[in-house]
Amino acid sequence: MSDTESSESEAHEQHEHHDVEGPGYATPQAAIEQAEREQIAYVPSLYVGTDVDAPDFLSVVDINPDSNTYCEVIDRVEMPNKGDELHHFGWNACSSSCHVEGLERRHLVVPGQRSSRLHIIDTKDRESPEIVKVIEPEEVYEYDLSAPHTVHCIPDGEILVSMLGNKDGDLPGGFLELNDDFEIEGRWDPPGEIEMNYDFWYQPRHNVMVSSEWAAPKTYYPGFGLDDVEAGNYGHKLHVWDWTDRTVEQTLDLGEEGMIPLEVRFLHSPEAVHGYVGAALSSNVFHFYEREKEWFAEKVIDVEPREHEDWDMPVPGLITDLLVSMDDRYLFFSNWLHGDVRMYDVSDPANPRLADQLWAGGLFGPRHPTGEDDRPVIAGPQMLQLSIDGERLYWTTSLFSTWDNQFYPEEAERGSVMLKADVNPRKGTMTLDEDFLVDFGEMPNGPARAHEIRWPDGDCTSDVWQ
Repeated sequence: MSDTESSESEAHEQHEHHDVEGPGYATPQAAIEQAEREQIAYVPSLYVGTDVDAPDFLSVVDINPDSNTYCEVIDRVEMPNKGDELHHFGWNACSSSCHVEGLERRHLVVPGQRSSRLHIIDTKDRESPEIVKVIEPEEVYEYDLSAPHTVHCIPDGEILVSMLGNKDGDLPGGFLELNDDFEIEGRWDPPGEIEMNYDFWYQPRHNVMVSSEWAAPKTYYPGFGLDDVEAGNYGHKLHVWDWTDRTVEQTLDLGEEGMIPLEVRFLHSPEAVHGYVGAALSSNVFHFYEREKEWFAEKVIDVEPREHEDWDMPVPGLITDLLVSMDDRYLFFSNWLHGDVRMYDVSDPANPRLADQLWAGGLFGPRHPTGEDDRPVIAGPQMLQLSIDGERLYWTTSLFSTWDNQFYPEEAERGSVMLKADVNPRKGTMTLDEDFLVDFGEMPNGPARAHEIRWPDGDCTSDVWQ
């Protein structure tokens, strides 16, 4: 039995689910065995930073290969206001709420990164969801917070949202808590625990949460500037929280090799004390782990910069997203500037081994990866999502409107795409599916950007286990 299988077995023994009443799956392995193949995907889609004068929307994408509308956006939920910049979003409940009777994984919490508006979308009708509530920015500002980012359900049925700035768009950020009626419960953290904020992931069994850092909204909203890096306006730290006390117990400074640490992913086993974060600007992956009640972070993957004729400096890969397969065997990440997706075997968490790599768009990948007659892919792979069984990897290409316009201005005119690779977990390989391309350039109001991806029944970047 492998270490992962051993921990899974121990986890199940320590957390009985014979009388499960809540949403989700008893264990990550149960998710792999019981989840049906994904049929639709929810994708925030936006017009911010384009010439289209229309509200952002949530796309419902048909990804059932047996459907007549395969690879098409079959429904759009328009936001009530313009200029939200929909970005990351999450469910009201996941497998961490397994003992909350009557709770359903049914509502999406969809924040506007620029507007600080929170939209609650009911997905009872999976192919035709609808907005049922909007929390206006003024309600958020009352807690001296703005710029909502990551949304995670938490075990008691409530919802936690990382907030990147104060009400004026400066530092510090913090966390906003919603109750199960989607009302603002209050500020989750004592103000002053952190300055910068971005993504977070928690492991209830170890009473720990790890959060990362981007910058103040006023720093990253206009676009990326090296002068901001030199001025120390971008983050390079991880914060280790006491989950119960809601206080920072340890801060791990990743230094220059860990500039702009973005997405935080623990292994899925609730017993695991291992996780990863991708440092976007430095283009390194750090492994963080606990040993004898102390947390450490070590660089385990280094993406070398590459020369490009149009750049006066070597181009960093810019790792903008990463995820861990549900069986905790593989780590995937995207290099948005280079244009590749990498797959690493992390059976030994401290020593990732490159298993495979594929190229699509970006500065170095093929502009027509799905065929010369198909539309060009403007930007590189960005937000990733993996099927629960680990056999299909999907991604979109938009990062953030002003950053898109800075590095890939053509995307505002042509729109994003959603691509897919078929994954063979047994062999550790990926193959680009050249028959799969969702074109967000063909929306009724004009070309749109596409960002994060979620499945109705949970996924590798939102489900947590107690």
